[in-house]
Amino acid sequence: MNAHQLVDQAEKRCESAFRRIDEIALFNTEKVLNAFQKHEIASRHFAPTTGYGYDDIGRDTLERLFADLFEADAAIVRPQIASGTHALSMCLFGLLRPGDELMYASGGPYDTLEDVIGVRGCPVGSLKEMGVSYTQVEMNPQGELELAAIRAAMKPNTRVVAVQRSRGYSSRKSLMPQDIAPLAEMLHRDFPNACLMVDNCYGEFVCDMEPTQYGADVCVGSLIKNPGGGLAPTGGYIVGRQELVERISYRLTAPGIGREVGSYAGSYQPFYQGLFMAPHVVAQAVKTAVLASAIFEGLGMNTTPAVDAVRTDIIQALELQTPERLIAFCQGIQSASPIDSMALPEPWDMPGYQHQVIMAAGTFVSGASIELSADAPMREPYTAFLQGGLTYSHGKLALIKTIEFMSKKGCLS
Repeated sequence: MNAHQLVDQAEKRCESAFRRIDEIALFNTEKVLNAFQKHEIASRHFAPTTGYGYDDIGRDTLERLFADLFEADAAIVRPQIASGTHALSMCLFGLLRPGDELMYASGGPYDTLEDVIGVRGCPVGSLKEMGVSYTQVEMNPQGELELAAIRAAMKPNTRVVAVQRSRGYSSRKSLMPQDIAPLAEMLHRDFPNACLMVDNCYGEFVCDMEPTQYGADVCVGSLIKNPGGGLAPTGGYIVGRQELVERISYRLTAPGIGREVGSYAGSYQPFYQGLFMAPHVVAQAVKTAVLASAIFEGLGMNTTPAVDAVRTDIIQALELQTPERLIAFCQGIQSASPIDSMALPEPWDMPGYQHQVIMAAGTFVSGASIELSADAPMREPYTAFLQGGLTYSHGKLALIKTIEFMSKKGCLS
């Protein structure tokens, strides 16, 4: 069976999942359209600004849009936020003070946050250096938040309880937005001095609700992932309770200034247009992930989530079992990319990661995870994490070409 036949056969198993994805995309598109109309978005909102950026209508209205879509009090949505890690770091330094404790309730944080927190040692500029302690509570074997263990680990100085919605580079399940509801209820009832922060990266618009609608106090993400729709050239967002967003805004700029300043000399149009496109683009990425699951499951490999699983983010984990197969997979994805298809990715010592990492990302926006990409730490069981895809057609073609590439390398025999 050639690659085209293999992929076509796998695609037939995806039909019911695709219908479910299209229904969610329709719901979220209507939600975004209604918000645009409510705020009377017009071409004046796209205009660039310079200097301090006082009364920047494009910036301020974009933040109101995000707050509405997440049913939050306030939002920070800025091109000056360099990444999801930057947005999360800004939140943590805004909400925590010396003597406070940070708890991760979903196990260890994403690799790039370890130096921010000071998980190992005491890195310069870390929370640990500032006098903030850290603890983490592992999820149970069923991939659920362990409420009893979280309650037992709470201390009088626990100020932020963080949950990472996506699996990151771990083997655990990603979390649905509603999975945080019992934790939010417990914290608000029994530990009112603590706030719940959710790392929402890779999860926006995959479901019909967001974590803030289930009680999260703060929700954080990147604009070069889902909510940027493949068009936002940079940036990140933070949404949540007014008083918390205000405290965080003082780490964005300076105390007493907060969200009142911050100009952008480029047009805001890509941010607005990307947000409008996001529900559709996210659906394309999720369909690509489902197809990848069907293909590699058919080849006898462990894939999570499974083909028919309800999705909560755009990431597909593929256990490829050998380093040679993992490298070939990532090189195949790179060769099928519209940008830098001639490049040949190799594992390297990437800053912020504990193992060598291989990354395939032939993207229009550098590092954009909503565009088709794949990456993996070089450790057993050699799991590739596939995400993104601006169009399902490209996702399907890329998977066909990757299967052909791996076959030529002798990695599928």
